[in-house]
Amino acid sequence: MNESAAREEICRVGKSLFDRGYVHATAGNVSVRLDDGFLITPTDACLGFLDPAQLARVDAEGRQVSGERASKTLVLHAAIYRAAQAFAPETRCVIHTHSTHTVALSLRGHGPELLAPITPYFVMKVGHVPLVPYHRPGAPEVAEEVARLIADYGARGRPIRAVMLERLGPNVWHDTPAAAMAALEELEETARLALLDQGGCHPLSQPQIEELRRVFGAHW
Repeated sequence: MNESAAREEICRVGKSLFDRGYVHATAGNVSVRLDDGFLITPTDACLGFLDPAQLARVDAEGRQVSGERASKTLVLHAAIYRAAQAFAPETRCVIHTHSTHTVALSLRGHGPELLAPITPYFVMKVGHVPLVPYHRPGAPEVAEEVARLIADYGARGRPIRAVMLERLGPNVWHDTPAAAMAALEELEETARLALLDQGGCHPLSQPQIEELRRVFGAHW
């Protein structure tokens, strides 16, 4: 994907997320990794009304080249790209939202992960989602913690595509903006089911998860 196409795709994905309620006001951000840097939504931008020409363009070292001021989460996005490429070299997009059901579920603060494996598509399309304890928005230590989690899960043969920032929202990454958005949708829907179920659902059994690994290559 060239830079012009990436700019258009960021705006398309941002509007889709905003129109369907995955983000609100100026919450959330989207970035795309280019061969020589990044594009990222500007700080305090509304994802429903992005201008392709005003997206922040930064070089490979994180220095701003053009556009409006980059989102304060640029450091986190850059850390995700660096860590994720060891296990998924084609990672090109990171999406962060304040999606209602994932945030609501994180308020409970139970366990090292946001969700149990309660549906097959959550296991197949999202995978493990570590829960990162609360830090203020933009805190630099979050980037270090997320990079550590990516490396830790990957080393155990369980590469992750998402983390959940407690009380803030998920960060999801994938090869394209469309694929990252699809994973985010699956994560938010699974969180909604978990809240509706109020904790009564049993997770998938180990044999059921093994079958998903064998048939679909699920990384659980």
